[in-house]
Amino acid sequence: MSVWTLHFLNARLELTPVLSELRAASREAVARASDHADLPDFDLVVRPQSDRSADGAVQGQCPAPGVIEIAVTPDRCDPAHYARVLVRQTAHLVRWTGPGYGRSLGEALVSEGLAGHFVLQVVGGQPDALDAVRPAQGAMRQAMNEWARRDHDHARWFNGKGDLRKGTGHSLGHQIVAEHLAQNPGVTAASLATAPAEPFRQALRRLAAAEGQAGAETPSEE
Repeated sequence: MSVWTLHFLNARLELTPVLSELRAASREAVARASDHADLPDFDLVVRPQSDRSADGAVQGQCPAPGVIEIAVTPDRCDPAHYARVLVRQTAHLVRWTGPGYGRSLGEALVSEGLAGHFVLQVVGGQPDALDAVRPAQGAMRQAMNEWARRDHDHARWFNGKGDLRKGTGHSLGHQIVAEHLAQNPGVTAASLATAPAEPFRQALRRLAAAEGQAGAETPSEE
């Protein structure tokens, strides 16, 4: 069983109104994730933030092995959403025990795709908002061409810093993993948690080919 420690950065008492809810949601999320994957020992660091953006209520990351960081805007924090974000980060936590998040675009796509599908496996419901973004036409072809690039612009692909919609990388990763799962019955996001990214490349090739065919069949507007 995983040993984990919860740290609240609460010197200014900003988290105090939601501490009990966050403790309970943390325990529930870790327990549910542990039912599907062997979590390594880790520290969970929760800090307050003041973010009024659409996705600023709860934001998580797993920046290094054994560390999950979650920032919450206390007056906007829904415990169920917090738990969902934490479950997603436990997928990254497990992946750090294998290949890690990855440096190339393809590795990052697979890591995010597996994390999104792990949430669906554990929590259910609809895909997270970023996983459901509709990529612009041609994005899959671009991703295929840049798959192995370690100098890719991560902010462009995932954070909307440039010409691609925010969440494009998350959505592409989600579709890649969905296609891989469809072609490999019996495997799950949890069982693939530490799988290398390269076998998923064929899934992207199939998706890009289908996208190209669909584009060719779409009548032009005059």
